[in-house]
Amino acid sequence: MFLFGFLFACLFALVHLGIGWLAFLDSRPRSRWLSAAGGVAVAYVFLHVLPELAAHQGIFAEQLGTTERSAEGLVYLVAMVGLVAFYGLEKVLATSRRGGREAEPAAGTFWLHIGSFAVYNLIIGYLLLHREEAGAWSLAIYGIAMALHFVTSDFGLREDHKARYDHIARWILAAAVLGGWALGVVADLAEIWIAFLFAFLAGGVVLNVLKEELPEERESRFLPFIGAAAVYAGLLLAI
Repeated sequence: MFLFGFLFACLFALVHLGIGWLAFLDSRPRSRWLSAAGGVAVAYVFLHVLPELAAHQGIFAEQLGTTERSAEGLVYLVAMVGLVAFYGLEKVLATSRRGGREAEPAAGTFWLHIGSFAVYNLIIGYLLLHREEAGAWSLAIYGIAMALHFVTSDFGLREDHKARYDHIARWILAAAVLGGWALGVVADLAEIWIAFLFAFLAGGVVLNVLKEELPEERESRFLPFIGAAAVYAGLLLAI
């Protein structure tokens, strides 16, 4: 199992390093494969991560010294914070592009954007070890969903930052996800902090998927998105 988690961490890093090689994804209208990858990530969040958080309300309430209802609200508040944080990043990025979407963002915006995604990757890599403890199936569905999510988000980041992504950002992101896995090996957080990390991650994944699918200029494909979400949802409900 330990090796299984490491292999997924390497897969995540490979997605970051090799997204530029997937030339078939660069098309208009949007590649059906990108839309399908987004659908899988959304299905994972709503049918696996959020229910898992709800199932641990008793633990939150006990450790926080509050009622289960208050603990539940706090967990979902953290998810909302994750969503709002990444929405704020997108607004900063949009403001930085004074020449329109094709303009390259300012250097400061680039480092803020990539630095934030590096922290996001660190969390995803760290949680790999926690998924190992939950069992092989839990690790596999987490790893598949996050790998496909990285395909979608990295494609968008590469469009946003162009040459900077290939020269700098992809190496930072790959190192961050491997570093997160390594941190998980040596640092064991309390269960309540694991839950909060999952909640923050859930909000971030939802925002990052939808911001790639919703803008009109993306010309996204609804049927692959909803089809992949339905298939992955069926798989999650069956296991």
